[in-house]
Amino acid sequence: MDVDGDPVDLVDEVEAVLVWLKSSGYLDETRFVESRIHVRSQRFGQRRIEQELAQHGLSMDADQRSALASGELERACEVLRRKFGSGPATDPSDEAKRMRFLIGRGFGSDLARKALRQVAADA
Repeated sequence: MDVDGDPVDLVDEVEAVLVWLKSSGYLDETRFVESRIHVRSQRFGQRRIEQELAQHGLSMDADQRSALASGELERACEVLRRKFGSGPATDPSDEAKRMRFLIGRGFGSDLARKALRQVAADA
């Protein structure tokens, strides 16, 4: 009920607030996508970020996708170093563990293999 005692239609009120937020620049899907990419790219791969955006009904544009893909190997190597140190895998089970970790973080299997080789070569 509103102040006058009339019933209030919550759906209409919510819609009006959303329209006002969008028109005022407080609610912007493009900014949300850019923010999500910036925050999550430090810890996750492109697949995981795309999946999270899809859960919100959003997607990256071609420029964002290519920019994210261009630094994917460096990010995968950095994530791997933070978790396991800068040394190479000690045995096949350790290598498999590292692969599962990177794949679980949203990096592709080919990229995960490249990252493992790169980290081992850098050590």
